[in-house]
Amino acid sequence: MGRHILSLLLDDEPGVLARIAGIFSSRGFNIESLCVSGTQSPSVSRAFLVVKGEDWVFDQIVERLGCMINVEGIELLTDVEYFERELLLVKVEVSQKTREEILDLVGIFGANVVDAGYATYTLELTGKCEKLDAFLELLKPFGVKDIARTGIVAMARERKQHRATTQIYTTKLHSL
Repeated sequence: MGRHILSLLLDDEPGVLARIAGIFSSRGFNIESLCVSGTQSPSVSRAFLVVKGEDWVFDQIVERLGCMINVEGIELLTDVEYFERELLLVKVEVSQKTREEILDLVGIFGANVVDAGYATYTLELTGKCEKLDAFLELLKPFGVKDIARTGIVAMARERKQHRATTQIYTTKLHSL
């Protein structure tokens, strides 16, 4: 089973995301991460999906997505060099004894304190999933009260080979 990251350009219309999720679930794929946001064009959204499943089934899903009228473009980021990031917000318990140790971890990981209360800190960290997971693991002994994660966003690195790959999977890309 492979891990696949897709970047989709979608018409910003009701029901489009539900139809896409239905295609994945009907083939037995679980969507591990989903992040949707606007683009330069107000009528187009970008969706990032991270899924795991059999490669041959995934290829069928991509073909079906390419036939959907509301899918304007498909980019298979796992087929090219890319970088990915995720945002983590975590609320952790603090005391007079633990504040300094938590701030040391914040410095080591390059995190930020976005809120400091009497009994908690809310911390922000961006990076690869593994970095966020390691940060959370080290914070557990202090008492993690709440966690919010955005899911992965990704972008292909600029390469000549990437341009050819992208055009294979592009359907009806608008000029954004």
